[in-house]
Amino acid sequence: MFVHSLYVHMHLQSTSLKGKRGIVKSILARVRQRFNVSAIEADLQDVPGETVLAFALIHQTRSGGRNLLERVEEWIAEERPDVEIVASEIEER
Repeated sequence: MFVHSLYVHMHLQSTSLKGKRGIVKSILARVRQRFNVSAIEADLQDVPGETVLAFALIHQTRSGGRNLLERVEEWIAEERPDVEIVASEIEER
C-alpha cells in the first residue's frame, strides 16, 4: 500500500474570504465526490486571493495513486477556468 498526496497552490478570482470560501468548498466537494479522495484547504486560509489545497489517498500501486492525483489536477484545471494553478506537487510514501 502506498500513500499519495497532492498539494495544489492556486490563485483565485476572489477579493473576499467569503467569495474564496465558496470557490474552495465547491472544488473540495466535487473532487471528493468524483475521485473518492480526502481533501482539505491546507494553507493560506486567511488570504482572499490564494489557497493551497491538499488531496490524499491510499492505493495498492505506486503508479495507480500517482495517476489518480494527476487526473485530479487536470480536472481542476479543466473544470475551473476561474482558478490559476501556480504550483503542484505529488508526494509518495
